[in-house]
Amino acid sequence: MAQHPTDPHGHEERHGRGCEHGHGHGHGHGHHQPHDQGHSHRHDHGAAGAARLGAAFWLIAGFMVVEGIGGWISGSLALLADAGHMLVDTLALGLAWGAHRLARRPATATRSFGHSRLQVLAAFVNALLLLGIVVAIVIEAAQRLQAPQPIDARLALWVAIGGAAVNLVAAWLLHGGGQDLNVRAAYLHVLADLAGSAAAIVAALLVLGPGWLAADAWLSLVVAALIARGALDLLRRSAHVLQEGAPEGFDAPALKRRLVETVPAVLDVHHVHAWSLTPRETLLTLHARIAAGSDAGATLAAIKRVLVTDFRIEHSTVQLEPDACVDDVHGTRCADAAAAQEDSASRALR
Repeated sequence: MAQHPTDPHGHEERHGRGCEHGHGHGHGHGHHQPHDQGHSHRHDHGAAGAARLGAAFWLIAGFMVVEGIGGWISGSLALLADAGHMLVDTLALGLAWGAHRLARRPATATRSFGHSRLQVLAAFVNALLLLGIVVAIVIEAAQRLQAPQPIDARLALWVAIGGAAVNLVAAWLLHGGGQDLNVRAAYLHVLADLAGSAAAIVAALLVLGPGWLAADAWLSLVVAALIARGALDLLRRSAHVLQEGAPEGFDAPALKRRLVETVPAVLDVHHVHAWSLTPRETLLTLHARIAAGSDAGATLAAIKRVLVTDFRIEHSTVQLEPDACVDDVHGTRCADAAAAQEDSASRALR
């Protein structure tokens, strides 16, 4: 596997949003090939995600006008609710599209990790918008249940069918966003729209058939419940990333054991901290105590190799220590403090 040398301070050259760093005694070698491949992969995914978001934006924005006019003329709450949802979706997709494009900009002096976190922030805002829509639908549906209103069910039916077709195309465009919370947010918006169109179709059919006017309001409440479920999950996941939460599935004890078992010079690993820049990118810092007389450069390279190949962590800062940890906390060794902190966090999660 190809390697490249670090500068005299033990730092690897930064690329874009940042590369792996090694802090320690001596010179280290990072693994350039996996990073380059991942970096290129991320740019490919970013371009594809932006294109999907752009296409979905124009589709939803175009039909929003049609559905809004159709809902107003027909008097269908389910159709108006879906049109209102499409209006917010148009704004949300525009925000997501813009954030996705900004996220591809290179790092700057004031944004050393670039603009990737904008995608997560956009997802968080989108989730809040979805919850706002839920409240609006519930209030209007409650009023309609108290005083059912007649609707032009035939017009509502055809407009709802058109909305379902548009949302199916948009959902197909956004499907496969993977761990990209920004694309996932847009995908959830479109799915909620699709559910809204389906509810409007069913409501129109129930009014056309048995003449049940309240069906329009009841099915709007069903749509609201579906939207709320997806929005709460999205809110939780995006908030976790914004709060520097540990990556999903990250196992610090397993990482420590792996490094001690596979890198002969490593005697102890402590002060391990991992967080997500985005759901695709994990950042990590750790301290490693190494045996006296060990080759610091070779040890650093071996640690980096394990982090990349076994844990897929390409952005890491490693502090090598030939003796006791220098970061004492109130007279307590760093390893002991870190162990206590991790034990406390583990109990809190349970």
